[in-house]
This record gives sequence, structure tokens and C-alpha cells, in this order.
Amino acid sequence: MEHQGRRERKKAEVRARISDVATGLFLERGFDEVSVSEVAEAADVARPTVFAHFARKEDLFFDRYPEAEALVVAAINDRPDGTSAVAALSDLLIKLSDQGHPLSTIRARFRRFWEVVAESRALQARARELLQHLEEAIAEAMEHTGVPDPQLTAALTVAAVRTVHLEAIRRILAAEDETVVAADYRTRLITTLATIAELHD
Repeated sequence: MEHQGRRERKKAEVRARISDVATGLFLERGFDEVSVSEVAEAADVARPTVFAHFARKEDLFFDRYPEAEALVVAAINDRPDGTSAVAALSDLLIKLSDQGHPLSTIRARFRRFWEVVAESRALQARARELLQHLEEAIAEAMEHTGVPDPQLTAALTVAAVRTVHLEAIRRILAAEDETVVAADYRTRLITTLATIAELHD
């Protein structure tokens, strides 16, 4: 058991090192200008090791997606009695935003991250795929916890969050005051998701 724990910690450390190195290179030079081989060399690992931890090059950039999905699913599955699934998601997203959490990205320090995404069609395509995966995970959690019409509720929720989030990102990219952007994002998210919760959850 102890040996297995050490091995898992080592794997996590290697994954984190590869991710950190890749992110640094992507932010510096742009996603399409950096090869997986360059990432492997800079991280001091073999190229197959990179793909052992990340199925696709794009996943090196969106390395925190598994964490995001886990948080969202847990928010639905572990919500208190009397709290709707959509309200639980709203509470989670507001908490992440208020904390300036990296998974929220509604802050000026994440501007370069979104510039890199805007420069790469491959990243944009992968972002759409991951959003679809997230919607499916949300629908499954909603169905598991008895939400009526979970597929529709999940689709409406994800569409609303995406719209509000992208508007905030556009404003961040335009160098608007992050405090104002975050406050507007908070208000719009609460209002929009409350409407969905009232009608569909």
C-alpha cells in the first residue's frame, strides 16, 4: 500500500512537471508553435511519457479539466437537501470566481491564457469537446440525483454558463477593470441560473 502510494505520488509529480513546463512554453510562444517533443525535452521526460499522462497535446493546456469536472459533479452529488442541482452549480461557480480560482479565469492575470486559446483553432476545438464532456457529466449527475429532464437541464445550464463566461472573457481580453467584470459576471450568473433552476430543476 505504501509502495503504491509512493508510485501514485511520483506519477502526479511527473504529470504536474510536464504540465507546468508545457504551460510555460505555450504562454511564451503560443500553442501551435510548441511541439510535444519540445515539451518532453524541456520537462526531461521521453515523448511517450507525455502521452502516458495526456492523451492529446491540447490536454497539456487544458490540464485542469479533470479537476473542474470532479468539482462540478461533486457539487451536484453532494448538495445539501433542499438545494437544487443548478443552485449548487451556481454556488460553486460563484465561490470559484470570488476566490479568483484558476478554474474561473475571470481575472486579468489569465488574459494571456485566453489569448493563446484565441490564437489556436486546435485549442478552440478541444475546448468545445471538453465542454460537451462536461455537459454529459452534469447530465449524468443530475439524472443520478433525481433532477427532472436532466439532459435538457444540463444543456441549458452549460449554455448559460458558457455565454456568461465568454462575455466576461471578452471583457478581460479588452482590458476592462477585472473588479467590474467579476462583479457583473457574478450578478449575471446568479440571475441566469436562478431562472433555469426555477423552471427546470
